[in-house]
Amino acid sequence: MQFQQYQQQLQSVLIQKETLQMQLMEMNKAVEELDSSKNEKAYKITGQIMVSKPVEDIKKELLETKEALEIRIQSMEKTEEKITLKLKEMESELRKLMK
Repeated sequence: MQFQQYQQQLQSVLIQKETLQMQLMEMNKAVEELDSSKNEKAYKITGQIMVSKPVEDIKKELLETKEALEIRIQSMEKTEEKITLKLKEMESELRKLMK
C-alpha cells in the first residue's frame, strides 16, 4: 500500500515537473521574441487586459519568472530522485518477501 502511495507521488511530481518545463519553454520563447524585437514597447496580458510596457521591463519580469521556474524544476527533480530511490528500495524488499 505504501509502495502504491509512493508511485502516485512520483506520478504527481512528474506531471508537475512536465508542466513547469512547458512553462519554462514558453518563457524562453517569449524572451527570444523580445530579444529579436526592435520595438521599444510590447504588450503583456495582465488578468483580462493587455498593457503596453517597455520591452526591458517585460523581459526582466520574464527572466525573474524563468529563474523561479528553474528553481522549482530543480526541486521537483530532487524530489523525483528521492521517491525513485525509495521505490527501488521498497521494490527490493517486496521481492525478498515474495521469495
